[in-house]
Amino acid sequence: MNTTNLTLLVLYYSRHGSTRKLAEFIAQGIESVPGCDARLRTVPSVSPTTEASESDIPASGAPYVELSDIKECAGIALGSPTRFGNMASAMKYFWDGTAADWLSGTLSGKPACVFTSTGSLHGGQESTLLSMMLPLLHHGMLITGLPYSEAELMTTSTGGSPYGATHWSGLDGKNTISEDSRRLAIALGRRLAETAIKLNASS
Repeated sequence: MNTTNLTLLVLYYSRHGSTRKLAEFIAQGIESVPGCDARLRTVPSVSPTTEASESDIPASGAPYVELSDIKECAGIALGSPTRFGNMASAMKYFWDGTAADWLSGTLSGKPACVFTSTGSLHGGQESTLLSMMLPLLHHGMLITGLPYSEAELMTTSTGGSPYGATHWSGLDGKNTISEDSRRLAIALGRRLAETAIKLNASS
């Protein structure tokens, strides 16, 4: 019997901290499921100056993701702030470099979920979540969302959708994550972990 915990990758990009905070709540949900660990990782910013580069270690927060992280994970929670209704270029840049893992089927059959934060309440939350699903679907991942059995989906006024966890950060990024959004993020992480456990057991 395998007693090694499953590792779920929580991969995010965050400029002002809101998406990072959602990632931490999702990690909390993952680790509430016995047999699962969360691995928080981020991606470096993309510079418009081609000579510029980030240091190998972020100034704060999670370490930068490596391709070995996606090889070792049993599932992925993917998060990004919205950029005109799409994921941020830094996150897109990372996924554009995963062709070898796509060809080898590294992520095929593993569960995934998505999350985002936006400056305005109607600033493209759902389209950003849907855009983040596309590379995951190309990798053969199994998308899990939030069912309406999560009561907060019917009461939230600050974020949250059946497509994934969301947060309305405000234009200055100062809005704190509401209790509804916090609960939904934790629920999403828990659901991802429970799905990974079931899929791992069936294989």
